[in-house]
Amino acid sequence: MQVAVVTFDGFNELDSFIASALINRCRKRGLEAFITTPTPVVTSMNGVEVAGQRPMEFVTEAEVVLIGSGIKTRDVVADDQLISRLPLDPARQLIGSQCSGALVLARLGLLGDMPACTDMISRPYVEACGVTVLDTPFHAEGNIATAGGCLASQYLAAWVLDRTLGEDAVRDVIGYVAPVGENDETVERALHAVRQPVQAL
Repeated sequence: MQVAVVTFDGFNELDSFIASALINRCRKRGLEAFITTPTPVVTSMNGVEVAGQRPMEFVTEAEVVLIGSGIKTRDVVADDQLISRLPLDPARQLIGSQCSGALVLARLGLLGDMPACTDMISRPYVEACGVTVLDTPFHAEGNIATAGGCLASQYLAAWVLDRTLGEDAVRDVIGYVAPVGENDETVERALHAVRQPVQAL
């Protein structure tokens, strides 16, 4: 199973790298994440240049697509040509967004009436798209998930692991990377976040 971590110019390193690094701890179990970019090289919000591992067209092959966040997401959603390179299909793919990536899901029409999570700066722009924003770090309905706050990327990764490989994978990966002495509580918090029932609005 392949995961496309869609990473645009101006990306937030925490959002793309935490999710991809956690997922890639399951390569031997057949799950692998790739930094997927619209251009051969993208530059982060802090000036870190990264060569994409896969081109944008890879999103059509991937079983999972995660849309990363960044300081140029509003430019992304305003670019019809760039958006057209994201023909996502929630009927056959798990699709998630991190922080301002919710704007991309809204622009693609994937959220519908579903509420979403995003970061504080992106919130008014997501709400302007007619989306209800939750005061929670993670929310999923069916094959679509959104996460809000940079460190919520661990929940997005945990959701992917849980949906593709099961709870044992979540416990193994999150338990290993958790702060020493906080392993069990970190695992339980992640599982609680990704398995919460749909909230009443």
